[in-house]
Amino acid sequence: MKVGHDHFRSIWVESGEVRIIDQTQLPHKLVIKSLETLDEAAAAIRDMWVRGAPLIGATAAYGVAIAMRSDPSDVGLNRARDVLTATRPTAVNLRWALQEMVPQLATFEPPDRYERAMKRAGEISEQDVATNSAIGDHGLELIRALAERKPGPVNILTHCNAGWLATVDWGTATAPIYKAHHAGIPVHVWIDETRPRNQGAHLTAWEMASHGIPHALIVDNAGGHLMQHGEVDLVITGTDRTTATGDVCNKIGTYLKALAAHDNGVPFYVALPSPTIDWQARDGVSEIPIENRSGDEVSFVQGKFADGSVGQLRISPENTPTHNPAFDVTPARLVTGLITERGIASASAEGLAALFPEMAAS
Repeated sequence: MKVGHDHFRSIWVESGEVRIIDQTQLPHKLVIKSLETLDEAAAAIRDMWVRGAPLIGATAAYGVAIAMRSDPSDVGLNRARDVLTATRPTAVNLRWALQEMVPQLATFEPPDRYERAMKRAGEISEQDVATNSAIGDHGLELIRALAERKPGPVNILTHCNAGWLATVDWGTATAPIYKAHHAGIPVHVWIDETRPRNQGAHLTAWEMASHGIPHALIVDNAGGHLMQHGEVDLVITGTDRTTATGDVCNKIGTYLKALAAHDNGVPFYVALPSPTIDWQARDGVSEIPIENRSGDEVSFVQGKFADGSVGQLRISPENTPTHNPAFDVTPARLVTGLITERGIASASAEGLAALFPEMAAS
């Protein structure tokens, strides 16, 4: 995707080094970091230098490769798996990537593991780009159909950041938006600020502005109001984990948007690459672990001060306790459809199984 006149991915290899955009610095600074050790790769995931389920998976894959450079033994391989598994509990792509990497590497002799690991991590990254591009193609048809039925731009509401910064490229929820924009279809994006961490305000708004897509930032509580007044044609979100029955776990607040969309007859779609599907989970509310993060994310906001410096500002009394669940689960009954790389499925066991029969049967 584009940042000004330059094309970027969210993770790449340059001069033999794995490089990422430190997303905690956006939108005020574009900071590139090199990941040189296993601990740095783990910190990148845990401390959200990178975030978004597909990008977490790609970073974990490269984290294993980086670990093999310094210790390619079986002990080193198992330590890489354990350290990276412990970084974040909710996104299923993390587990998927480690399952793709570790058992395969175990079949090679230690001297060969680093090269093999880098090759496989690169393949996982390229697969993610192709997958998200295909998601964009399928979602584009939804936007095209809406554009043919109404004057003016198609108004799309997003929550959190399911953009190219959350993947290797294209994004999930944003891929159809980018494809529509490239096809000349007029679109306008309502961007939820997405408290806490303000990933909509910090990241999605930065992406849309960088790519020249019309948009407006709204507070999280404004979405229902806009739907009541016919100002939202379509909601598209991403997901960190989707059950085999179509329940969707995504950034906290997604469930409330789905309820508002359902009440106002607004289509609510979720864009997801197939590695985000947890084929062992059937009930999202009871089976998906919800990450509880630091209360500082609730008590403080990050921003740019009048003097140009960037820092944290407390917004609550110092003695006020916090509770910070990072995700919620949207039941399948509230989801109009799931946009995958193979097409659009109903949010149901039958719908997903029809598109991915080989996975549903395993």
